[in-house]
Amino acid sequence: MSTNKTEHNKKRVLDALIKSLGVITTACKIAGVGRTQFYKWLKHDEEFATAVQDVSDIALDFAESELFKQIKDGNTSATIFYLKTKGKRRGFVERQEMDHTSDGEPIKININLDHTE
Repeated sequence: MSTNKTEHNKKRVLDALIKSLGVITTACKIAGVGRTQFYKWLKHDEEFATAVQDVSDIALDFAESELFKQIKDGNTSATIFYLKTKGKRRGFVERQEMDHTSDGEPIKININLDHTE
């Protein structure tokens, strides 16, 4: 009987995760399950962990579709964000250039790894 209750609680958490778009704290509150228990299931139940990852993918899909709506509506910031994250191979990358001129003298760099002088 305890196994059926556990499986029922896992299902409630998964349903709540879908409703909360993967927000674990919110889902646990909705389902009446503690976060500690959630993480135990996540660690020890491969099927549950896979289902949680599937919900995470659904949330990511939702966010991507919202981003595309904003791009389609002409939101310049959304377009720039997309290009910076997905358009890197096409050159849409921010780069910083630094000029370390030393008038022909060698540059000395000291790295202190153990925080002692």
